[in-house]
Amino acid sequence: MKEEIIIAGFGGQGVLSMGKVLAYSAIMQDMEVTWMPSYGPEMRGGTANVCVILSDKKIGSPIVTKYDTAIILNQQSMDKFEKTVKAGGLLLYDPSGITRHPERKDITVAQINAIDVAAGVGNSKVYNMAVLGAFLRLRPVVEMENVRKGLKKCIPARYSELISLNEDAIVKGSESVLIINEI
Repeated sequence: MKEEIIIAGFGGQGVLSMGKVLAYSAIMQDMEVTWMPSYGPEMRGGTANVCVILSDKKIGSPIVTKYDTAIILNQQSMDKFEKTVKAGGLLLYDPSGITRHPERKDITVAQINAIDVAAGVGNSKVYNMAVLGAFLRLRPVVEMENVRKGLKKCIPARYSELISLNEDAIVKGSESVLIINEI
């Protein structure tokens, strides 16, 4: 098993954190992992993306140009990464802030209204975990128990009260994903 994933959006949406939780979750499952972030100098509002590769075998290179999955959280990322999803792959996106929805018919397209999920959980900071839950529903590449361990590894002790909120957001996100085009 090998899954090459790009997660892309604005800084402040938790793109890098989502990738980090996914990477640590896979490590807890004894998988091989790469986590390669890319972001501009802005703290919030600039574009950010992270490439995460999960594999049960050694990973030859962290450099990827075609992805099994693209998780897209803004229009700039949709414009840049929609075409990089391999045929038969998955494009998961949040429709808020998207003006041009995905057009490809050779991939599975799904959406998650993560803002609504986060609001339902009661904290906008869990937005990214709602998206992660949707992804894990469609591609269960790591077990939920390992995601819990990954959350504990990534969330600083001073914010430990957010762990259960993040877990709730993952569950609600997995229940809220909508498949638009399935191949």
